[in-house]
Amino acid sequence: MDYYKLLGLRNEPFSTSPDPAFFYYSREHRECMNRLEIAIRLRRGLSVILGDVGTGKTTVSRLLIQKFAKEKSNFIVRLILDPTFKSEFEFIKNLTTSFGIETSARSSFEHKNELEKYLLGKGIKEKKIVILIIDEGQKLTPTYVEVLRTLLNYETNEYKLLQLIIFAQPEFLQKMKRQPNFLDRVTMGYVINPLNEKDTIGLINFRLKMASSNSERILFTDKALKQIYIHTQGFPRRITVLCHNSLIAMLRSNKKIVDEKLVLSLVREEINWHA
Repeated sequence: MDYYKLLGLRNEPFSTSPDPAFFYYSREHRECMNRLEIAIRLRRGLSVILGDVGTGKTTVSRLLIQKFAKEKSNFIVRLILDPTFKSEFEFIKNLTTSFGIETSARSSFEHKNELEKYLLGKGIKEKKIVILIIDEGQKLTPTYVEVLRTLLNYETNEYKLLQLIIFAQPEFLQKMKRQPNFLDRVTMGYVINPLNEKDTIGLINFRLKMASSNSERILFTDKALKQIYIHTQGFPRRITVLCHNSLIAMLRSNKKIVDEKLVLSLVREEINWHA
């Protein structure tokens, strides 16, 4: 069975991988991106983006990297996917390695010095904006947060030498509240909420349009789209999973379109699975 041919698609519209090409700019995500870009270009220092699992934080981080990668002469961007390390030393060593700093440093203190020299060189002498993005920020320990706070101390009279963006689940806020010296350094904070019904439908239609080889083919009824919103509560990851499963179920049932009944049957299956 040629999945794509039967659906009139060129590629998978509902992958859960963070592909920027399939990113739908909802009101929430557009606002987040705009605020982040302003904070970075003005070298404000620390930005923290919070959101529940599946709200699109990782995709926003990839979009951010893609955006500034186009301006390599002005920006240096590094990403830490998972800040889980065995010790403070391993965490700091990973930071120096990420920035390509060649060093014989053997202690956390020496690595911090190397990072400071690097930021001074890139940020002042070369006039570059250095960006560090950390995903899964809720995994940062108090010790690692303190390391990051120290790096944020490196600044000129006009701007911060390190632009730190942390994407994390909501519980990270409580961690920051226990370290007020770090919380005080947040210059841009934003919470990504689930999509409303309009943006949920917009996301589905956008992804189908991007993947379609037949723009006239309609794959979901209006009532099916409404049920998808109701049962996913606007979480992008849940939306993409339910839409993908709906298309597969449609083909298995020899239907031409995903209708309300089919969506509800999948929802019941999921409820039974988790019961």
